[in-house]
Amino acid sequence: MITATPRMTNLFLQLGLDSSQEGIERFLLENELPEDVHILEAPFWSESQVELLRELLCADANWSLVVDQLSEALRACVCQEGKK
Repeated sequence: MITATPRMTNLFLQLGLDSSQEGIERFLLENELPEDVHILEAPFWSESQVELLRELLCADANWSLVVDQLSEALRACVCQEGKK
């Protein structure tokens, strides 16, 4: 299990993604997650990323909150694009 503090930056590190503020923002803008797609079914994850996310969602309440926040943030970007 991951021993790092449950935060978005640490989640991005564990996923092998750019964990800088700019990197997180860029990821959110470049990846859409429509309302009808579960975060584990998003096409932009690798198999190992899906397994990590599944483990975090199922095993640890603190990390599942961060994964849920990521899911919400990915959906918020889609909604904001539609308002332009």
